[in-house]
Amino acid sequence: MRTKMLEVEGLKKHFHLSGGGVLKAVDDVSFYVYEGETLGIVGESGCGKSTTGRAVKGIYGITEGKVTFNGKNITSMNKRERKQFARDAQMIFQDPYSSLNPRMTVGELIGEGIDIHGLMRGKKKVKRIYELLDLVGLNKEHINRFPHEFSGGQRQRIGIARALAVDPKFIVCDEPISALDVSIQAQVINLLEDLQREFQLTYLFIAHDLSMVRHISDRVGVMYLGKLIEMASTEELFTNPMHPYTKALISAIPVPDPIQEEKRETIYLKGDLPSPMNVPSGCPFRNRCPIATKECAEEVPAFEEKTDGHRVACIHV
Repeated sequence: MRTKMLEVEGLKKHFHLSGGGVLKAVDDVSFYVYEGETLGIVGESGCGKSTTGRAVKGIYGITEGKVTFNGKNITSMNKRERKQFARDAQMIFQDPYSSLNPRMTVGELIGEGIDIHGLMRGKKKVKRIYELLDLVGLNKEHINRFPHEFSGGQRQRIGIARALAVDPKFIVCDEPISALDVSIQAQVINLLEDLQREFQLTYLFIAHDLSMVRHISDRVGVMYLGKLIEMASTEELFTNPMHPYTKALISAIPVPDPIQEEKRETIYLKGDLPSPMNVPSGCPFRNRCPIATKECAEEVPAFEEKTDGHRVACIHV
């Protein structure tokens, strides 16, 4: 039996706006992550991926629902358990330019978590920082430099070293490559995979690049307007997508073979992504769905298992 490290049940995160409106960024999302696996979460910008990741990590408070990490509810942890959770669950942020304090040296950035958790001091701490720099492909000489002296790819490596400094078990990777040049993206992905194998890490990998998600993930969940609408193993999802939205996303992935690319049919969705402040009744995707019927406006489709391990939220599947 595989152990579930993280379980999310009925997660909601709503933001109350100054004008009186409510933005439902995440609305009734449930999933789990097995120990040692990578769960990918994909979807358009504004669908709630990053908010889900931050709520799971405890950065955002939860409006409703339950997040359980290693059998403990993160909202009812005592002070000692919360500090341990902060160490065990780390985050790699999307933007390597804004996620590093420009006034701190690389050594201070990586060593901050070591200090907070009282792991080591003095020469041991410096040796540990040197080891982490080497681990992510940077040099000892970088320890006294500031973030502005590095490229985007190098800054993201510093962010990865900072996350690894406290020996975490689980890392939320919030679009860790989207701000990087294409030539650097593969290097960072390969580094994350190598680190996962070496330290038995568990990842929640959030991205909108389906090709990268397919490469790194064991299972993939697709989000739309704050809801999970499909989840399956990576191979199953990409070879047998069931939800009309997932089919459209996958049809847009370029194929390197020009003959296959010419034969392939791309599914174009009508209309624009609705605002999370004004979600359509019933199925949130119905206004853009090519197979929508009047029943789709009347009921919110349940996110249920259709075949073994393949869950979909669509009444027509």
